Amino acid sequence: QVQLVESGGGLVQAGGSLRLSCAASGRTFSNYPMAWFRQAPGKEREYVSAIRSDGVVTNYADSVKDRFTISRDNAKNTVYLQMNSLESEDTAVYYCAAGQRQFPLRTRAIDYDYWGQGTQVTVSS
Repeated sequence: QVQLVESGGGLVQAGGSLRLSCAASGRTFSNYPMAWFRQAPGKEREYVSAIRSDGVVTNYADSVKDRFTISRDNAKNTVYLQMNSLESEDTAVYYCAAGQRQFPLRTRAIDYDYWGQGTQVTVSS
């Protein structure tokens, strides 16, 4: 089992920045590829970004490419999502997830086994 706890969400104006964190506990964090998803009201859960267990390979949804950066610190059992140039369309609950398959990195929610409780990000226009 892997337990995941997100933090760092909040209210920010359009054009601003936030950094989300996801702290992991349980099994060896460095073994797991990690991902961020988000879900806006009335919409399906949407893939945002993923990172391989060694942190070398990353992947982004087109909607966030060049604005968001995923990273991880395996010594701290934490994955991050730096979000810049935020837009109102980025408003959602953001979830981190841990999976097991990473060659290639997965972008479907069904491919991730462990989930955090989510953190709300609200971007005001």
